[in-house]
Amino acid sequence: MQIKLNAVLGALALTIAGSVSAQEVVKIGHVGPTSGQIAHLGKDNENGARMAIDELNAKGVTIGGKKVKLELLAEDDGGDPKQGTAAAQKLVDAKVHGVVGHLNSGTSIPASKIYSDAGIPQISPSATNPKFTRQGFKTTFRVVADDVHLGGTLGRYAVKNLKGKSIAVIDDRTAYGQGVADEFEKGVASAGGKTVGREFTNDKATDFTAILTNIKAKKPDIIFFGGMDAVAGPMIRQMKQLGIKAKFMGGDGICSGELPKLAGGAMEDEQVVCAEAGGIDEKDAAAVKAMTDFKAKFKTKFNADVQIYSPYVYDSVNLLVAAMVKAGSSEPAKYLPVLAKTAGYKGVTGTIAFDEKGDIKNGALTMHSYKAEKITNIGVVR
Repeated sequence: MQIKLNAVLGALALTIAGSVSAQEVVKIGHVGPTSGQIAHLGKDNENGARMAIDELNAKGVTIGGKKVKLELLAEDDGGDPKQGTAAAQKLVDAKVHGVVGHLNSGTSIPASKIYSDAGIPQISPSATNPKFTRQGFKTTFRVVADDVHLGGTLGRYAVKNLKGKSIAVIDDRTAYGQGVADEFEKGVASAGGKTVGREFTNDKATDFTAILTNIKAKKPDIIFFGGMDAVAGPMIRQMKQLGIKAKFMGGDGICSGELPKLAGGAMEDEQVVCAEAGGIDEKDAAAVKAMTDFKAKFKTKFNADVQIYSPYVYDSVNLLVAAMVKAGSSEPAKYLPVLAKTAGYKGVTGTIAFDEKGDIKNGALTMHSYKAEKITNIGVVR
């Protein structure tokens, strides 16, 4: 009797071991700056990836007839290009099946070659510099509009909607900040507007007295900053200290829930106008509900509000997995062609389709301002 029982238990153990070993692990990499000045944005992104992975595992994912377990490999690039390429190589060495990231254009662009050389698909949820998808890499995608659209639209908006007559421009010399500022200037010019000065800082600066004093002498009614919220906040505070009452504009890098806190209470109602490189039309009830539900679930799961990009990370993870499921394989070479043909995908950030470069088609921009230190929605433009 004992011998039979042992035989049954042994067979059962082999069956369990076999089923465990049969379950494939699919590795999804995520890279963002979870340390440094914009760690709050990097963590927001990483949480978007974790939420997608957890939900997919809870539902159960079957690829090519086999149930798989998704695993997130998260790396910190500190917003630094050298650290970004090191993180990318680490994920390649770990044989990830796909990557979502990086957050910054300055890290996404150099990392993209490493992923391309390895044949691993990369979707950035936030890199807007045009160069990112114009290097000829078949593995590179993004789910937000680029700087040509973002900066140009903001430039035209400054002249036509905000009636700017005298516009100053500052950028932080990063791939993102300089790129969006260049396109902003072009947009101002195309709308018949005038820029009265261009100043430069860096993405770790905290003192802007010299450049703001130069700008104050030119009496601008609008100041545009190409950079991130960690620099924009102190800049707005110092504008107030110097008595500069100009409107303050920026791209998605400043358009966060943290900006009022970073400005130390110096923001006036509707002083700041910024654009998120994405967004949904409020007339689309289904899309609005999807985003509202996402934000509520995110708040419950992480006890934190969405900053900017986590919904785009969430959609990007789901896009990678949907392509794997449709292709019947998690092997990058097999599902990459399916990912490239993505069209009509309904995400929480709207409908996603890629063009031949890997850019999102008909990318939206959402214009925002702030009132009582809360971000407000002005509207969606395309």
